[in-house]
Amino acid sequence: MNKKSLSERDICTKFITPALVEAGWDLQKQILEEVFFTDGKIYVRGKLTSRGERKRADYILYYQDNPVAVIEAKDNKHAIRSGIQQALGYATILDIPCVFSSNGDGFLFHDRTASDSSIETELSLDEFPSPELIWEKYKKYKGIVTPIGETIALQKYFSDGSGRKPRYYQQIAINRTVEAIANGQNRIILVMATGTGKTYTAFQIIFRLWKSRAKKRILFLADRTALIDQTRKGDFKHFKDKMTVIKKKVISHSNGKEELISNQKRGIDTSDKAYEVFLGLYQGLTNNEPGIEDAYKDFSPDFFDLIVIDECHRGSSKEDSAWREILTYFNQATHIGLTATPKETKETSNTEYFGEAVYTYTLKQGIDDGFLAPYKVIRVALNVDTEGYRPEQGKTDKEGNDIEDRIYNRKDFDRTLVIDERTDVIAKKVTEYLTGLDRFAKTIIFCSDIDHAERMRNAIARHNADLVADNYKYVMQITGDNEEGKRELDNFINPEEKYPVIATTSELMTTGVDAQTCKVIVLDTNINSMTKFKQIVGRGTRINEEFNKLYFTILDFRNATDNFADPAFDGDPIVVKPTTEDTDLETIIDEEYIDPDPIVDELTGEEIIIEKPEVREPSSDGDYKKRVKQYVNGVDVSVLVSRELYFDSNGKPITISLKDYTKQIIKGKYASLDDFLLTWNEADKKQAIIQELQDQGVMVEALYDAVDRELDLFDLICHVAYEQQPLTRKERANNVKKRNYFTKYEEQARKVLETLLDKYADEGVENIENINVLRVRPFDVFGSPTEIISRFGDKEQYLEAIRDLETELYRKV
Repeated sequence: MNKKSLSERDICTKFITPALVEAGWDLQKQILEEVFFTDGKIYVRGKLTSRGERKRADYILYYQDNPVAVIEAKDNKHAIRSGIQQALGYATILDIPCVFSSNGDGFLFHDRTASDSSIETELSLDEFPSPELIWEKYKKYKGIVTPIGETIALQKYFSDGSGRKPRYYQQIAINRTVEAIANGQNRIILVMATGTGKTYTAFQIIFRLWKSRAKKRILFLADRTALIDQTRKGDFKHFKDKMTVIKKKVISHSNGKEELISNQKRGIDTSDKAYEVFLGLYQGLTNNEPGIEDAYKDFSPDFFDLIVIDECHRGSSKEDSAWREILTYFNQATHIGLTATPKETKETSNTEYFGEAVYTYTLKQGIDDGFLAPYKVIRVALNVDTEGYRPEQGKTDKEGNDIEDRIYNRKDFDRTLVIDERTDVIAKKVTEYLTGLDRFAKTIIFCSDIDHAERMRNAIARHNADLVADNYKYVMQITGDNEEGKRELDNFINPEEKYPVIATTSELMTTGVDAQTCKVIVLDTNINSMTKFKQIVGRGTRINEEFNKLYFTILDFRNATDNFADPAFDGDPIVVKPTTEDTDLETIIDEEYIDPDPIVDELTGEEIIIEKPEVREPSSDGDYKKRVKQYVNGVDVSVLVSRELYFDSNGKPITISLKDYTKQIIKGKYASLDDFLLTWNEADKKQAIIQELQDQGVMVEALYDAVDRELDLFDLICHVAYEQQPLTRKERANNVKKRNYFTKYEEQARKVLETLLDKYADEGVENIENINVLRVRPFDVFGSPTEIISRFGDKEQYLEAIRDLETELYRKV
């Protein structure tokens, strides 16, 4: 056997896998081959999408549920060390300490726990390390030094039998958290972009700690009922009767007497060990009523071993917060904070409380890996926004009050000045976009406040009167004060529910709303907080392939997407530098008025708008009137400019056309037409080249729409990238027929090829290359696929005839 002639897969099967088994690795439980650990980045053009290539390791070795080694295999034409850099890249992503490269002759071992000359060593096939030796390396790499630490690390993940298991980044987050706890760390924060499964990650962390009995009583804290409900009904449901929800103490007014209802009276016996996992709202554990003790004090300070704080960038990160009191009370427990947007301001610091994140998985990483939806942005500039609005002399509001003579801009609109026509134009443009996209695409419109959300709902309803007449829930106002709207929130985020389609909101839906199928986000509110901006963008980042949700669009009417230019958009948490004695404190006070971070009402979760106070001017009557919101109409509002932008994963706009973008990709792969023709003509299957180009980001369907659907992809590429005159598929098929190419085949084989040629003319080269085409009409009249192939001799001769046919198709005329 000539080892040099073997494929990479043969090298794996005949040499690498046997060496692993010989070293003691269990083929069924510890060895995974061809492991895809990303989904492939999604590329978008128009309404069409395509996934790029997924990252794949040739081997990942496991000790229990822990990935401990990665192996990159090459065929024997390569050196033993050829795959090491690729393997090291994967190991860095996957947080794996032991890295191997092999060509079937042996292994190059890179030990990431070493710092001397032993960092890389060559091993023969029979010297591959045993599972126990690799596990010792893993423990060293992870700093696991105690028996309890090893017990926790070896605890398996929860499995419900469905085959679902943590993604690679969730696995890293889980492992790093439990390892940090095993090593005595009691304040931990995980930073994971919205839509990457923080709750599922938290569940697996809790399960492993709970199952290993390292933590016996756990409290999961959130700040909104919807988050608790989602958690209880979702991943946490597997805790079954071991789980309960803590509710707020209330005063009963039965028989005219006030009565304090404690947790115990409502059936939650805090001394009862039957419950081990508790879910609670911050608001449900604290009380504002005088004389009523906070509900969390029903529990002793040492009752909980572990507290997980969801959305910890909110109230719990404030040192003087009432919510922080809960964490202080249970300060003996381990605290784990979860957030997509850690907050660092003068008054609020996640880092100060929890320390540096043990793991961060960003929006950019999620999009690049294909786990999060990419997005495009359409920025619409209105004349009154761009140029400002100055009321004409004597202009009054709808109540007859004079309007101050000054220039009004985006900061004023819908806060202090409401222009009816502006709201109407935005509703019209949103409707226009949805008409071109899908009028039933789930859409969230973020407004300045509740009043604005109410008016926007009305405007959307007027511009979509036909659909509202069918079902008034087509558009709903979902805000904190609107009970009917809030009741529809679950229906809005449920992919199975058609209505509501459009939700107008202010703050209620900025965080904690798992809107899997939200395809459009409309920004008509000023967003000066990076935390808030990330949360809003996060409403669209989830993917739901079943409902064709693979990307989303941001319609920006306020230039809010200027935040993309901020290095903090997808970077590390912002840290505010401390002041010194040289700091101008007068300047600091002025800067506080423009602090971009929102202040959130701890009870309602709504943003409190803090505006710089107006300077009181002396007046003849000594009276000062607070400025109120004014409503006007009769203002000319029009679209000044509307343009569509695409953003790459770095937040940079792609401004070139689809054709130029395609040309750029193709010429990056094939520098000249001759290079492309050589590859095309030598390829056994043209479909492989087509797939490769799609993986590179070529939007084949969009390209057809932009140029001509009657063309072969070969001609599309030659025309777009190399400016060649294209032929349609029918023209190419007719050219073959004119050359009497089929006369060398016997009659039945000739008829099959003629039918394949017609199939090519209708559908393209991909279909004639697929042998399964022989199973469908009109080929069934020639017999079974086996009978058809026998007309050519055997399968290899049939495939040779297909290759000859393709050669004829792409012959120069």
